Amino acid sequence: MDVRNCRKCGKVFNYISGVPICQACRELEEQKFQEVKQFVQDCKEAGINEIVEHCGVSHNQVNMWIRQERLVFADDSPIGINCEGCGTMIKTGRFCEKCKIDLARGINNAVKPKTIEQPQIKKNTKENPRMRYLD
Repeated sequence: MDVRNCRKCGKVFNYISGVPICQACRELEEQKFQEVKQFVQDCKEAGINEIVEHCGVSHNQVNMWIRQERLVFADDSPIGINCEGCGTMIKTGRFCEKCKIDLARGINNAVKPKTIEQPQIKKNTKENPRMRYLD
């Protein structure tokens, strides 16, 4: 049993996994997320500063939801964050498509089983390499 204090309200709760916040604060955070999501759907041209002012959430919270791919913006939206790999502007997640492909290739190459080279059999280059028996 892992008992911790909530990061937001300080209340003691039984920690299971994820962000160490209590169930009440988790529900409040989810309500704020739904409010932000609805605001973004209604005002597609709004920037992060307008979202923060209107909904009463922090920049870090909005960026965290974008990085978790909970908030996704259209290509024509002014909102974007930098890819953690190359720094290009992306609309959701942590990495751009190119960096995702590069990471997947790197993981596949790291886990690919190494092939064991079979010893090559040397062929006899004589004219007739068959075995002969003497009487």
